Amino acid sequence: MRVGIDVGGTKTEAVLLADDGTLAESVRLPTGWGPSAVIDSTVAAVTDLVSKAGIRFEHLSTVGVGIPGAVDSRAGRVTHALNLGVEHLELGAELARHFAAPVRIENDVNAAALGAFHVLDLPASGSMAYLNLGTGLAAGLVLGGELWRGSRGAAGEIGHILVDPLGPLDLDGQPGGLEVMASGSGIARQWGTGEDNSVSAVLDAADAGDTRALEIRRRLFEGVATSVRILVLTVDVDLVVIGGGISHLGDRVLGGVGSILEAWGAQSPFIDSLDLPSRMRRLPEGTPVAALGAAYLGSN
Repeated sequence: MRVGIDVGGTKTEAVLLADDGTLAESVRLPTGWGPSAVIDSTVAAVTDLVSKAGIRFEHLSTVGVGIPGAVDSRAGRVTHALNLGVEHLELGAELARHFAAPVRIENDVNAAALGAFHVLDLPASGSMAYLNLGTGLAAGLVLGGELWRGSRGAAGEIGHILVDPLGPLDLDGQPGGLEVMASGSGIARQWGTGEDNSVSAVLDAADAGDTRALEIRRRLFEGVATSVRILVLTVDVDLVVIGGGISHLGDRVLGGVGSILEAWGAQSPFIDSLDLPSRMRRLPEGTPVAALGAAYLGSN
């Protein structure tokens, strides 16, 4: 049986998959703060899964973990996971002390991409990009059924692509990157009111005619549309699957994105031939794709 764990900023979600890939058990626990607490909450999640399923640790074939930050999947090392209070953590080695099964560590967006690929039951030869619109903006790539990480693990980090030299500054000090235009944190910095749900607040204000909100909303729609366009033009994936917190707003965001993609197609026969709107798909609501994808890491 396979275990998959999604270590988030506030919660750790873990799933147990049976041999046939069906979901056998799941648990959700608060995530600890700092390296030791992250390890403890991850071990506790696996322990709860095993207890609920009535099995022993020896029954586990692999333990996979998706976690934010810069991840060296070969070494099992996590760095710069700042929302977890982790600057450097040899997570793979630490977890290997607790489990006899092989441990695999992966960036959470990559894990979610692999999970989405399996949830959508795409053919093994297919290709897909998972575009995560959450606190940040990044993509995970699954090509021919396998994760594509790139030569240095930076494949899919499209949030750092600059698209507007006169746009707002991102945290990396560069203006007009996709992340500052179309992520939760970027919109919160642009809006600057300190509200918990800045994206919804901006959309509400734009609907009411607020000039500044209309401009931020325009950047959001164009940023997501540009992300879809980049992923298709660079990798030519079959699908771009949209997930993350902003995707939960549904047509309030994706309807505007689709209109921009259609307008681009009307202006360019080549872009029209790519059929971008039909290649964008929203992730099914409530699907724990990062934890599911982590469970499949043993085969990638």
